[in-house]
Amino acid sequence: MIPDPRTYPPPEAATADARALHRLAEASLGAETGAVAAARDAEIAARIAAFIDAGDGAALDTAVASSPSAAIHRHLWRVIVAEVERERDASIGPRLFAIPVVVVAASDDDREHRFDAVVHDPAELASILVEHGALGGNRQVALAGALATVDAIDLRAMPRLIRAAAAAGGAPLDVAPAPFSALPGGERVHLRFLVGSALAASVAALCRDPDVGKWGVPFTRALSRSIARPGATVVAMPRAPQSLPAAVATGRTVSREAAATLFASNALRRMRASVGEPVATISAHRVEGTRTRGELRVSLSSPFDEREAEGFRCPLEPLDRVADVANLLAAVLAECRVADVRWLPGVHGDRDPSTGLALLFKAGAAGTPG
Repeated sequence: MIPDPRTYPPPEAATADARALHRLAEASLGAETGAVAAARDAEIAARIAAFIDAGDGAALDTAVASSPSAAIHRHLWRVIVAEVERERDASIGPRLFAIPVVVVAASDDDREHRFDAVVHDPAELASILVEHGALGGNRQVALAGALATVDAIDLRAMPRLIRAAAAAGGAPLDVAPAPFSALPGGERVHLRFLVGSALAASVAALCRDPDVGKWGVPFTRALSRSIARPGATVVAMPRAPQSLPAAVATGRTVSREAAATLFASNALRRMRASVGEPVATISAHRVEGTRTRGELRVSLSSPFDEREAEGFRCPLEPLDRVADVANLLAAVLAECRVADVRWLPGVHGDRDPSTGLALLFKAGAAGTPG
């Protein structure tokens, strides 16, 4: 099995509030009975609710980001999702959701084309959701007129958005759009989110269906048409509405899969046309300056061209299970009919010391066949 190249902050680096949450998470994970685990989780949920009610996204983000292990990070995240999605009282009110959108953009000529990520008729998109019962049949739906980045809805921003939604009373939120570009030379994958609100007792009541239903095709067409620009091709593919933290996790997963598939299909087409069937190597790397200092890479090369290799870099998030990410990469290669897939043992550096370029492995690298 491929090793985990990530590192995590030392326990003493966390704030006092964060350390308290980490201890509760550790106690829940190590509890001998379900009752004890539930009690510790209730304490975690109460502290998280206090952060949210106070609008203190910075403290919430700091507490989770300073988790000293992947297990504690994932556990805190699960409790956050449950707390955000639970029914807080018996009243009906504006509940926030986000739709992860994988945007694939390509230039149709040799120029860069910039998209402003502004949705010019969000009411049309909302009506498609309503028509197909995409939000538990809810008919009071408002969408922000922007495609936003993950930073706009992640833990640091989430408490502010929840308070803003309550104050807006069901009106669309003002969320900043995140422009992106279509560049010459092939498609690029961009992750964006549509933020919306609907009147319901809880977020869970809105986001019961984990799959994209009949609304998906008309929604994709309308959204792609809304953000389109002359000289470029863009396809905006939505996933099912979710609570903000759940949408963040889903968005990162689906955009990674789309990017890996796009890389593999394009690189394999080029290599098969020039040097024949490639060898794929999956390896783990330590990378300074990234969120977890760890990533997996896919190297594609041919024994008939020892100088060249093409690579896909896959940064690891704290929520990731490394085996799941590695298996995803292997599945993409299998779908592209790559027969020779090798797993390289050990954790490797970021750069090739002889060239200074990103370290990729050639066909002759020793590895375990997949």
